[in-house]
Amino acid sequence: MEHPPEPLARLITAVRLAGANPAAGPPDHSELLLDPLALRRWVEQQCAGVRRVRVAGTLDRRLVFVECGEGRWVVADLSGQPHDSRAWPAWARDTVVLDEPASWLSLADVHEPGVDRLSRPGVLLAALYHPETFPLPRFPLGISTVARAARETLLGTVTLADMQLGLTLDGLVARVEADRPDVLGVSATFGQYDLLIQLLESIYAQNDLPLIVVGGSLAARVERVLLDRFPALLVARAGGEATISALLAHWHGDRTLDEVPGLGFIGAPRGGGLTVGRRRTAKPVTRDVTADVVPELDLRPATFDHHGVAQLETSRGCTSYCSFCPRDHKGSWAGAGTGQLPWLLGELAAVFDRYPQVSRTLYLVDEEFLGRGPDAPGRALRLAGLLRGAGFGWESSCRVDQVVDPGRDLGWHVERAEMWRMLVAWGLRRMLFGVESGVDSVLDRFAKGTTGEQNVLAVRTLSTLGVPTRFTYITFDPLMTLDELKATHAFQGRTDLLLAPRPDLPAAEVARGVRDSSFVATASVGRPFYQGISYLLVGMECLIGAAYTRQVQHAGLAGAVTPSMGRVEARYADWRIGAVAGWAQRWVDRHFALDYTFKSLEKVLDGDPRRQVREARSVLKDASYTVLGDLIIEVDAQPLCHDPAAEATLDARIWQQVEKRLTLLRGELATTVHDLLPALDREHAELLTVEYRRWSAASGWTLINAADSCAS
Repeated sequence: MEHPPEPLARLITAVRLAGANPAAGPPDHSELLLDPLALRRWVEQQCAGVRRVRVAGTLDRRLVFVECGEGRWVVADLSGQPHDSRAWPAWARDTVVLDEPASWLSLADVHEPGVDRLSRPGVLLAALYHPETFPLPRFPLGISTVARAARETLLGTVTLADMQLGLTLDGLVARVEADRPDVLGVSATFGQYDLLIQLLESIYAQNDLPLIVVGGSLAARVERVLLDRFPALLVARAGGEATISALLAHWHGDRTLDEVPGLGFIGAPRGGGLTVGRRRTAKPVTRDVTADVVPELDLRPATFDHHGVAQLETSRGCTSYCSFCPRDHKGSWAGAGTGQLPWLLGELAAVFDRYPQVSRTLYLVDEEFLGRGPDAPGRALRLAGLLRGAGFGWESSCRVDQVVDPGRDLGWHVERAEMWRMLVAWGLRRMLFGVESGVDSVLDRFAKGTTGEQNVLAVRTLSTLGVPTRFTYITFDPLMTLDELKATHAFQGRTDLLLAPRPDLPAAEVARGVRDSSFVATASVGRPFYQGISYLLVGMECLIGAAYTRQVQHAGLAGAVTPSMGRVEARYADWRIGAVAGWAQRWVDRHFALDYTFKSLEKVLDGDPRRQVREARSVLKDASYTVLGDLIIEVDAQPLCHDPAAEATLDARIWQQVEKRLTLLRGELATTVHDLLPALDREHAELLTVEYRRWSAASGWTLINAADSCAS
């Protein structure tokens, strides 16, 4: 007979101590332990509904309270750690009195104020989603780390809802109306403004409103717009972990809204009072990143059920000051400690074990994986070692100056080269680098702190070392000149950047070789650089609050605010480039859902199927690069001085070019998809077939995020 896992065995022991006689363990005990609501329901079922049950705490320190009569409760820490090793919140010290604090299992007096705090507020954390744009899901890391912070307080209950997992907007509204949460937290990112507004309008039309707080990358950018439209709304401006913890204390009257960190709001305290006529934001607090980056895993199985991928963080912030980034954490980076990682990787491995068809790959969504400081390589290798030991491959993001730095000597470059080789040996599956441009004047405008030559050397170094890479590149920006656009096209087409891997070449020889024209000519594989770029033809987003946006405003090119993307619309200094950039975005959007499907399948596959999916994406990249060349030729034929007739001519010529290229692409992709489908398993083949048919049936050149400015 198989013995139950230790947490479940402890749970059964606790239920028996409370006087119940539980049946054998639940059929799916692994998922039960991930989901506090399911856990509570199972315990209540074992107790035949005659005892009150409360579940609190985080996944690694889950607490179960079972009433056994007259104010007496059984309190079990399913981790097996003694109760007195927990940092109990102040409110619990007087309301939860344990008989045996040195044990994981104890009888206790739990006073009614304590029961009330364990019971409420009911918190629902929801993530929005446009499935028609992003067909396959990512694990909702944002609401999952916020859920952990909320559960650490031991206050109330926390449930999660993710529209990536089959939940519609109407379904989310219905769930709020049915569950009546006390606090509703909504995560919204770029492109989800329409969903956010529809949701808020529906919820605010209901009676008995919850306290509503919105967060995510979009909310912080359009805070003023949201608060003007919904004066009772609360906006979390930074990472939501500190905000949600304090907000739950506020719900119980322990704090004022002014004391909730990182919160923007207008209006009165709960229960009425004098309206405050200005927007207010409490100061942020310093928190340990190690705690903030650990997620709860309630939705991990459902994410895999919907063919999604696993995401994780190991750091917060960024080491650079790019002009296009409006975030407050620019130049501020903090790496999480590794103490929690072995436990977390063990929990993740248990979920992966139930999905053997899913690639055991973790996507570390750090903006900068390595960070700064003398121990940066050592920390990276320790993380890689832990991931490797748990059986995971992994991907992440990094800056180019972590590979090549003109201010460093040969010894530094040798050390870094050896580090990159070791990371690959220890499971690095691919690393994303934000090159953004190969043109020095553009890089200066973007405040990247790098040069075109530095980018060249970094790409050569990485490919020679055998590091699997992908790159981001901003092809268009409103302040761009035609010479810069031509130089951009030329840089993307260079075949002297991606070199053949040389695993036997000493690191010092790599550092010297990438600077030697003879070495480069011999090592070149003839593959154009654009094949390594994740998405071609990307245009600059003038995000609200960014330094680049201020440059555009100073040039008199700024237009209306577009809330869906948290951006300011902008005209191009060269009207011809503006016309090309607009059509390039239509080209990107026309193919985006299909390309995203290819990319998502590549993330969950291994071996030859993954390689074939990646090759399928190359067909789209070839077409996109060719389109860029076609459009530059058309631009060259028009005068710089804006003229309506010239604009109409250019628009018509561009339309003809993209239609011609689309016709050719249809034929190429028909063959590509036909050849790819037999390499995929049934479910993945069906997903690709559905998206390919949708792409084939589409007509016109519609933008995904069409005009939704505040002026409309």
